[in-house]
Amino acid sequence: MRKPLVAGNWKMNGSLDSIRALVDGLLSGIDQVKSADVAVCPSHVYLAEVSNLLKGSRIAWGSQDVAKEASGAFTGEVAASMLNDFDCQYAIVGHSERRSLFGDTDEIVAVKYAAAQKAGITPILCVGELLEERESGETEAVVKRQMDAVIAANGIESLNSAVIAYEPVWAIGTGKTASPQQAQDVHAFLRAYLAELNADVAAKVQILYGGSVKADNAAELFSQTDIDGGLIGGASLAADDFLAICAAAS
Repeated sequence: MRKPLVAGNWKMNGSLDSIRALVDGLLSGIDQVKSADVAVCPSHVYLAEVSNLLKGSRIAWGSQDVAKEASGAFTGEVAASMLNDFDCQYAIVGHSERRSLFGDTDEIVAVKYAAAQKAGITPILCVGELLEERESGETEAVVKRQMDAVIAANGIESLNSAVIAYEPVWAIGTGKTASPQQAQDVHAFLRAYLAELNADVAAKVQILYGGSVKADNAAELFSQTDIDGGLIGGASLAADDFLAICAAAS
């Protein structure tokens, strides 16, 4: 049975004081989360502080991105080996904001995914469609294309050491949420497609839902057969809300 995972993507939010308060709130209430794994992904500049605050707790931490290069003259980038210095367990790759705002192509995402795994970091691979792609019936083709780029470069077995996050781009930060059935349909498609390549991998890989998950809709989303937790944006910035979502995954 797949263990649920809830990961908070803090994006470019917070200050040293607010992050200390947020982590304190999470640590104070984590006991209410009985059986789900929990992780947070702060901005790179706060990784050292978050790793120190969470060390020894059951909350893992990760990065919001990772460089595709191992080292060198790449100003502003953060290498996987640097993330290792702060014991990052996860790295988000292919988030829709990285794809749309910073030009991360399917091929770049596949290389970043490989860079994370080479360093022993579990990539959280994001896939998802734009509103116009959903409206034109292209959802399955889009997420399959995004998955295929990673599988072609790294092999289907690489998903044994990865997490997938389905994030309909039209539901991120908009207040719109895919209905539980809409989300389940895409999760089921992804798992069925992966099963054609390797049934064992498909059965075991965690597929998270990301797209305006809140405390009041989390339980219904997470009750779907193929939804194994969530990649949470805005709601992860409030300890009580995030803990309630994590508890729903339990």
